[in-house]
Amino acid sequence: MVKKFFGVLIALLILNVSICAAAELIIFHTNDMHARVQTSDDSGKSIGLAEMAAAVKAVKAKNPATLWLDAGDTFHGMPMITISRGENLVPLLNEAGLDAMTAGNHDFNYGSAQLERLAKQIKFPILDANVVRKSNGKYVFKPYKIFKLNGIKVGVFGLSTPECAFKTNPANVTTIEFLNPVEAAQIMIKKLRPKCDVLIAVMHMGVDASSEFTSERIARETNGIDLIVDGHSHTALADGELVNDTLIVQTGWHEYRLGRATIEVDNHKIISKKAELLDADDVKAIAPTPDKKILATLAEVNAKAEKLLDEVVAHSDKHLSSNRLLVRRNESELGNLAADAFRWAAKSDVAIANGGGLRDDLPEGDVKKRNTMAIFPFGNTLRVAEIQGKTIRAMLEHSVEYYPASFGGFLNVSGMKFSYDPSKPAKHRVEEILIGGQPLNADKIYTIALVDFQTSGGDDYNMLTNLKITGELGTCDEILADYLNEVGMNGIEVGRITRLVEVPIPDEKADGE
Repeated sequence: MVKKFFGVLIALLILNVSICAAAELIIFHTNDMHARVQTSDDSGKSIGLAEMAAAVKAVKAKNPATLWLDAGDTFHGMPMITISRGENLVPLLNEAGLDAMTAGNHDFNYGSAQLERLAKQIKFPILDANVVRKSNGKYVFKPYKIFKLNGIKVGVFGLSTPECAFKTNPANVTTIEFLNPVEAAQIMIKKLRPKCDVLIAVMHMGVDASSEFTSERIARETNGIDLIVDGHSHTALADGELVNDTLIVQTGWHEYRLGRATIEVDNHKIISKKAELLDADDVKAIAPTPDKKILATLAEVNAKAEKLLDEVVAHSDKHLSSNRLLVRRNESELGNLAADAFRWAAKSDVAIANGGGLRDDLPEGDVKKRNTMAIFPFGNTLRVAEIQGKTIRAMLEHSVEYYPASFGGFLNVSGMKFSYDPSKPAKHRVEEILIGGQPLNADKIYTIALVDFQTSGGDDYNMLTNLKITGELGTCDEILADYLNEVGMNGIEVGRITRLVEVPIPDEKADGE
């Protein structure tokens, strides 16, 4: 009986030790913020940095084994941040309490030297195991960091997509090199796996099939990564994606969601892992009150940005209207100017600028930073892509599909002319299309400059979502200012789009979105 009692007691003690040894590691994650830090960003779709930080801090207070990782494209996007070349974001991120991030292609938009300066100002590391200096092959940023959290050793290393070489202006990255991320990951695994209970890769890689390197490929071609915190493709992986026993997570973009991955560790071994995406209501349920210090810092940053917005960045020979019922229904001089600027910057065959993206007038005379940013307030960046002739036709059909109703997707064009008959059925209205003065070749591949909003399917331009992206430049407001300074306003007169038949115009109010 005594032996039996002691046997039961020992068994209970062993069970208790096993229970005590189990621990929960929580990884909050964000990606592709593109400087969206306020609840008002993206027409209220963004959760807000103060809201997210409050939730993460609340969880960290209860469970010290909690990390916040960011997968890049963080420092560039909205006017409040881009006007300071990313520096206005530093105090906000420091107050938020992130633990590590990696660099996305747009984080290099101010040049690699500026990103290095920003890295020295933030209180957490930018991790990158495949970004090196061309001059000596040394890492530009710290490649990894090991965290010791509540008895769990967590190794985190970073990777940036080699597409950074052309998905920012190539002039921004002339002194650095982006190494093969699979090979870099293998080096990190060999170094960190023996030392860590959990190995995490935070990477700006994405899952787009058009990319040579994806997070899925890295997971398939390596062994030993437990979790990949991903970005770049703007993909919302609701429950994560399991590839070769590696859980890949990504939130989408623009702070619409906060990611949370949970890993159960027992006696230094992972026994389970899961992923979920939290929306604004979920975040508020964790922490009903936003972080007060971040809200105060936001007010300071906004005040600082206001002063910078008065900088004169260009000159305009005349006033150009952005009247809603003009730019969303007809070819306009402002639209032609924007499209010309895009084509000039991209050195492409053609370019397009949607009327709904032109949100304010261009004044005559001195043009201030606030003017160009008011015209393009959404922080959209310009992309260069390859497009087949027949896709151009489908794109133009969609542009005039709803005429005479106003449509934010109505396109101004550069490098081409076309005519259409609005009395005909939708999708069968476009007639002659000339590119560079020559008839459109349906099978030919052309280059096109367009904003990222359109390649993401904005305004239902679904035919543009699978284009091969060959380059990515700065924000639309920056490009407009550069064009005005370098080229000017010649040749923006209307005459590129010919409406063959006039139809009755509906009575519409010039307000709303």
